[in-house]
Amino acid sequence: MIPRILTKDLRHSLDHFPVTAILGPRQCGKSTLAKHMISELDREAVYLDLERPSDLQKLEDAEWFLSRQKGKLVCIDEIQREPELFPVLRSIVDAHEHNGQFLILGSASRDLIKQSSESLAGRIIYKKLTPFLWDEIHTETTLEEYMVKGGFPRSVMVGEKVSMEWRESFITTFLERDLLQFAGFSPVSMRRLWQMLAHSNGQTANYSALGSSLGISHTSVKKYIDLLEGTFMVRQLRPYKGNTKKRLVKSPKVYITDSGLTTALLKLRSFEEAAGHPAFGSLWESMVIENIAGHYPKLELSFYRTNHGNEIDLVISDGTSMIAIECKSTLSPNLSRGNYTAIEDIDPVKTLVVIPAEKGYPYKENIDVVTLSELIKIIPELLKI
Repeated sequence: MIPRILTKDLRHSLDHFPVTAILGPRQCGKSTLAKHMISELDREAVYLDLERPSDLQKLEDAEWFLSRQKGKLVCIDEIQREPELFPVLRSIVDAHEHNGQFLILGSASRDLIKQSSESLAGRIIYKKLTPFLWDEIHTETTLEEYMVKGGFPRSVMVGEKVSMEWRESFITTFLERDLLQFAGFSPVSMRRLWQMLAHSNGQTANYSALGSSLGISHTSVKKYIDLLEGTFMVRQLRPYKGNTKKRLVKSPKVYITDSGLTTALLKLRSFEEAAGHPAFGSLWESMVIENIAGHYPKLELSFYRTNHGNEIDLVISDGTSMIAIECKSTLSPNLSRGNYTAIEDIDPVKTLVVIPAEKGYPYKENIDVVTLSELIKIIPELLKI
């Protein structure tokens, strides 16, 4: 069991809320983490997997079965498959009146299950588990392997060939089985869209161009991308909305959240192949963004780009202060004139240039070059969080 950073936060949530939800993509380790936490409890627990027919049968009379588990922690995996359970959970939570009653796991985002779980308002807290973050896995692999294989446990912990086979199988299973619960999409069009997003990883979304290439409307493209975001497969990074008189780009940038899925979609089987591909810089950029989001989910993430091309890859804010982050997939980074103009526009407390190195260094006044691990450590110091 590789320790997960979210564990401490989850224990706190179980102590202070009746229902704790762990949300995240399939195969990212939610079930493993939940079972590990259950094994360390000083009380009884019941684990139900809604993809297992025998467990589904136990919930044919869900109210009767769950009401008999008083005093136990009931863990329900793949909760999005049975949304009608949420009103039942509410009635049992209110009847038993204590914290730590349910631990629910889901592969759909809070937005996708929000309607179903509205009855649990005030009783539930949501936590997101990502594939492995770099600080969780850095003693088990190299940064180069992490970039190519991504962070899914069954991808990063095996050899190069098996890892690629697993990721290709994951993509196919996701498209042909997991998305069947969501109506209104074509698996063939979704695969083609996903491949197109891999080639344009980190670029601003052009729904009309994507729709023309796929032979579908731009509104359908947006719905497809929203669905991929809702199942944790992509991130739509919104443009900066702070006070500025400059004309800013309004479309979001779209990233595939796991670099290993990007390399699989691009058929890049090794670091050498990835390093020579035009998408290499965006792989590094997406890794940095996902690691920041995984460590600090409450921070606001955006990008800054004017219509004249002045830009910063990432702006992170706690609501009052900001840090500007530029991602450079080279050991000898240089900032452009457009970068410096953007930094002047947003006036961050610090600008950090993140590179795939072993140690960072001061770059210029109020600008430091840092590694990914150094970045994660310095963020709370700069934002006082």
